[in-house]
Formats: sequence, C-alpha cells, structure tokens
Amino acid sequence: MNPKVDFYFNNSKKWQEELEHLRAIVLDSNLTEELKWGCPCYTLEKSNIVLIHEFKEYCALLFFKGVLLKDPKGVLIQQTENVQVARQMRFTNVQEIVKLKATIKAYIKAAIEIEKAGLKVPLKKATEFKMVEEFKKKLDKNAALKKAFHDLTPGRQRAYLLHFSSAKQSATREVRIEKAAPLILKGKGLND
Repeated sequence: MNPKVDFYFNNSKKWQEELEHLRAIVLDSNLTEELKWGCPCYTLEKSNIVLIHEFKEYCALLFFKGVLLKDPKGVLIQQTENVQVARQMRFTNVQEIVKLKATIKAYIKAAIEIEKAGLKVPLKKATEFKMVEEFKKKLDKNAALKKAFHDLTPGRQRAYLLHFSSAKQSATREVRIEKAAPLILKGKGLND
C-alpha cells in the first residue's frame, strides 16, 4: 500500500467499499501502487498495468492493454469507440466484485504476462480518424492552418480530430475549430 493513494479511497462517497475490495485484490498481485492521473495505478517496473477509478454509475478496473487480454467471461468494456487499447471491468456493488474475484485475479495475472512479454498494440494513425467536414473546409481555405495541422505530432492531430468529432452539432464543431485554430498555428496540442 502506498499512503499517497489512501486519500482516493478515503474520499470516495459512493464506492468506498467497492474500491477497497478492488484495492485488496490488485495489491495481492504484487504490483506497485502509485498515484497517476489522480487515481490508484498499479505498475510493473514502471509500466502501467491496471488502474482503479470511479464514476457516477460505476467503479472500474482499467486494464491499460486490455484489448490484448482474452476475455472468455465477456466482462471487458471499451469505454468509447475511440479508446483503442484500454478496457474496463465495471462494478456497481461489492457482490459483483466478490463473485468475480477469481476472474479479476486471472485478468490481472494475464495483463502482467502481456507486459512481461513486451506485447504492443499498433495504434491507428491520425489519418485513420474521421475528420469532420467543418474542419476539412477550414483547412482547404487556410493553407497555413493546413500545414500547421499536418506538422503536429500524430497524437496532437488525433486529439484535435477526436475533440472536433465528439461535438454533435455543426455549430459546436465550428466553435471548437475556431478556438483551436490559434493553438494549431502555434504548433500546440489541445492540452498544451
């Protein structure tokens, strides 16, 4: 146990008992407990294996290379269509965790073996992500913006494309593109 992580478990209002059960199970795997992204993260030689986090509707284990795990129980969930590698195992009560304890341990063990084997997941290229029509038009009208966007790292390009495409209405996409254009022209990412 890492005392720096205790606050996460102590501050949970809705899922405290469930999180404590998950913590005990994960700690039993001899992974190192750290605090990353404000959440308990469990690592093997500095490589992220699994993370515990909570949401309004559920708490979850997030397997960083979950897409590589065999899932005979069908319990792994892709959070959104744009999540390429990570997979979640979600819980809404302690009984689910107790019932799946052996499965959770087996999946953690498999995740550790995947990391030890050095397996990697090929990620989609930025060009494979959908570019919204509003952004295509903006790039066609502005050569400097087009060059600046294509000069960005693939990760920054991907972040912008996902940000633009996640807006449901065209007007919202237009506003997002207008706000992002100065950052793109400066060679900055969405979160820089």
